[in-house]
Amino acid sequence: MSNGAGTTFSPLTEMVEPVRRIGRREFDFRRQVAIMAIVNRTPNSFHDQGRTFELERAVEAARRAVDAGADWVDIGGFAFSAAQAEIDVAEEIDRVVPVISEVRRVTDAVISVDTHRAAVAAAALAAGADVINDTNGLREPGLAEVAARTGATVVVTHSLGGPGRRVMRPHYADIVPDVSAYLRERVRAALAAGIAADRIIIDPGHDLNKNTYHSLELMRRLEEITAIGYPTLVALSNKDFIGETLDRPQGERTEGTIAANVMAILRGARIVRVHDVPATVAAVRMTEAMLGWRAPVAPKHNLA
Repeated sequence: MSNGAGTTFSPLTEMVEPVRRIGRREFDFRRQVAIMAIVNRTPNSFHDQGRTFELERAVEAARRAVDAGADWVDIGGFAFSAAQAEIDVAEEIDRVVPVISEVRRVTDAVISVDTHRAAVAAAALAAGADVINDTNGLREPGLAEVAARTGATVVVTHSLGGPGRRVMRPHYADIVPDVSAYLRERVRAALAAGIAADRIIIDPGHDLNKNTYHSLELMRRLEEITAIGYPTLVALSNKDFIGETLDRPQGERTEGTIAANVMAILRGARIVRVHDVPATVAAVRMTEAMLGWRAPVAPKHNLA
């Protein structure tokens, strides 16, 4: 296994059920990367700042993402940030369910709901969602049971506090083994709750109660996370660790995001969660081709 110093690492032979049927699509994570588009029905999301808060704009954003090549649409109604007003379950359901229903009507792409609440997850799944993307690591009572009962796929993410909870000066003894231990424990809890192993995805939670140094260390040693054995999702898009590293404001982090996603893929990540779908599709499909996972779409042979 690599420590980031150049040794080649391949977690694929150890991955639990690398060929996955998620919703209406099938993925072979031995040689394929899924692109997840972000659609937030929140007035305060850190990147889009409410641009897709209106229902029609959220639905249109999801349609554009799929048309641009996204395999997956992640729909959220409550931001992770602690700098927001609390909303009740009914309001969160009102935000996400209409978008999910409409997107489900027009596409076979995977749909996930970004929530940590059991009642919201249940309503979203009933509306057509396939996945529960939980930045709280299945710690909310009843959420794992909803996933087990419905057969939904779950994304188990690391965070110290969870959505809407402030964590001042987050501290880790060693960020990578600390995150790894947490994810392993939450996977065990998911299995104990009756969630099938082929329905579990993990996410180390870059920037979620982590500073820039923490997130960069997770990038350098991501193989230690992917070695847990479950398909790994990374949510790196336009995050502060990219902005602080490059001294770039929001809206000027595309190149840094692409670089981070490509590095993550090379270290074993198989799902990338992004805002800029067209640029990501080009970068990811090129990476897959260079790795020998896919053929060129329209090769031209210059025989001159």
